[in-house]
Amino acid sequence: MNRHCILFVFIFFGACKSNQLLIPTQRKVNAVKGSAFYQQAAKMDWKQRDSFATAELLAGNMPDFLRTFVPVFIDITDSVNNKKITAIIYVTPDYLSVGTNDDWARVPLTPMAAQQIADSLHCFLPTKKLVDDIYKTANVKLEPVPMFAFRDSTPTMYHHHLIIEGQRKLRKGLIGGIKKDVVLTEQLKQAGKQNKVAIYGWHYLTGRPIQPVYTGHVNWYVDYSHGIRLIYERIKVNGKWMHYTELANDPLLSRLLTDEPSFSFQRYPL
Repeated sequence: MNRHCILFVFIFFGACKSNQLLIPTQRKVNAVKGSAFYQQAAKMDWKQRDSFATAELLAGNMPDFLRTFVPVFIDITDSVNNKKITAIIYVTPDYLSVGTNDDWARVPLTPMAAQQIADSLHCFLPTKKLVDDIYKTANVKLEPVPMFAFRDSTPTMYHHHLIIEGQRKLRKGLIGGIKKDVVLTEQLKQAGKQNKVAIYGWHYLTGRPIQPVYTGHVNWYVDYSHGIRLIYERIKVNGKWMHYTELANDPLLSRLLTDEPSFSFQRYPL
């Protein structure tokens, strides 16, 4: 097991009343803060910025509030016996961010970087359905603020983060409606889509997403609107812990995770 896997071991406290998953990592005292990250990244190209963010996150440089996962309750009905199946997924309360609780910033990433971080943290990336489920559960819902100039520039990414924080006004909890999620979808298996990124979401307050599932961007394209939400790899189904791949391979239970038929949870290539 490499040092990152050891560092980011997930622990479930079965007797904990909050019923939460934690990432017990320690951020280095001298690690860059959110504002400093963007000051340094402004001089970088997309590949350098992506590598910089990945290294910081894998080294534990994230705000403490992001280390505590929150539960999202989902359910389906088995049409054969008309019984309800309930499940709990555990998700990061916000999108991947670098820095401290006092100076932090959301960082858009390529799907390759997102997949590497998800793997290291024993997580997976969401589907369209799970993005919707998370949004419905979110207690902090914000109106999207589109930006139209220099969309893929590093300063625009930081500017957008600051706009969101101005909207949030220090409200705490699971947040939704602020980003397009990098998602997993069967569409990426189609001819010519293997080197693309899939994005979805950015919900209006009505619940309607700005962005349908879209696979038109090359996988190295990242702009200010993209965000990375992580979901813990183990899911509680009717009180029993199961790995998400077990659900994905079950014709009935897979409906908890996706509304796409024959979904295989194909990962992004690293």
